[in-house]
Amino acid sequence: IPAKSEGYYLKVSKDGVVIAGNDAEGTFYGVQTYLQLASQPEVKAVTITDWPSISDRGLVEGYYGNPYSDADRKSLLEFFGRTKMNVYIYGPKDDPYHLDRWREDYPADEAERFKELVAVAKRNKVRFVWAMHPGKDIQWTDADRAASVAKLKKMYAVGIRAFSIFFDDINGAEQSKGDKQAEYLNYLNENFVKKHPDVAPIIMCPTQYNKAYTGGNDTYLNALGNTLDKETHIMWTGNSVVDMIGKGDMEWVNTRIKRNAYIWLNYPVNDFCIDHMLMGPTYGNDLDIAEQLSGFVSNPMEYAEASKVSLYSIADYCWNMEAYDSQSSWEQALEVLMPEHVEAFRVFCQHNVDLGPTGHGLRRQGESAAFQQAADEFAKAMENGYNKKAVAEMNKQFEQMVQAADELLASTEEPEMLAEIAPWVQVMKIIGQRGELVMRLHPLLAKG
Repeated sequence: IPAKSEGYYLKVSKDGVVIAGNDAEGTFYGVQTYLQLASQPEVKAVTITDWPSISDRGLVEGYYGNPYSDADRKSLLEFFGRTKMNVYIYGPKDDPYHLDRWREDYPADEAERFKELVAVAKRNKVRFVWAMHPGKDIQWTDADRAASVAKLKKMYAVGIRAFSIFFDDINGAEQSKGDKQAEYLNYLNENFVKKHPDVAPIIMCPTQYNKAYTGGNDTYLNALGNTLDKETHIMWTGNSVVDMIGKGDMEWVNTRIKRNAYIWLNYPVNDFCIDHMLMGPTYGNDLDIAEQLSGFVSNPMEYAEASKVSLYSIADYCWNMEAYDSQSSWEQALEVLMPEHVEAFRVFCQHNVDLGPTGHGLRRQGESAAFQQAADEFAKAMENGYNKKAVAEMNKQFEQMVQAADELLASTEEPEMLAEIAPWVQVMKIIGQRGELVMRLHPLLAKG
């Protein structure tokens, strides 16, 4: 049994199966791995010694847009149990009791919802983190400190045992001061966290949560690093708002905050490119930064089921970073999420990869790669006039789009996923049909 948190030993032989964890979580994850093996047509003899690369792995529901339904959240929590993710940070910007009305208690019926979410999280070995966003209007007063502790106590009463405090995307000069934020968080740590031994360390999202936002001035980050209690985690999105994480990025920020940063990855979130579905491979994060991280969470799309394509790979990356392969992980995700329609789902995902031009600059390579290759070959073949074979080959690409769309739209498998992606699937079909019509024009034009 590996002497690692959440580690486990698994042995499958002709004599039976042994699963032994270093802790309860490790045993749970050993069972998940065995269930993956047992779902295969053949279970071969195998011995596995396994543990995660990163201690905190999961999701931050922190996008702008429609918050997830509780059904969405429960589905994600169960998915996390199967994929060995262990953190769910609840911080939807459109929850008024998280943001604009943070001082106020949830109405009784809404507060009760959290009890059920916490129960589902516990069953799946996930830490459900409730986030409060006081940054827009907090005053550094005894009254607001007391209101903050009172709100945390209310959430504790419904079962929350982990908390996050957000100061992102605010404009107030006074609210944006690093030393004031650190003093406030230290007060919460002293007067709430330390008085509840079962509460996890606070995770804070700073105002300057990426390198670009510092403007070359280290004053804010240094204030957090020098003043904030060392057990408090500090979130970070990289060199910019939307960025993949590199080793040099981590060295830069960790030096200033004097601890390992807690990554808030703004991918596959699409609130800034809402007409795009981001269904391609998840790549671009360095594979040698595990020792520089205190946690790694993804900010997803507002489409919970569709986000699982990327979340599956983020789970892979966080569990065994050095061995992570973005392409093979993506292929596995397609098989896990749509096992009865893998090929049709692959066609759809291949056509929904890139973010398009945005103010944030991140782009994804490989969208519609097979189609692009066929189009290039078609254009070359048609340079000297009508080419019947070239038209037929190009038409296959459009037929594939239509057939994949028809298969997905007619399916009863995974109705939640299909409900989310249906508008994009319908558009793919229309584009395919349009392409088929264009291909029919070519021989008619050739005949005059």
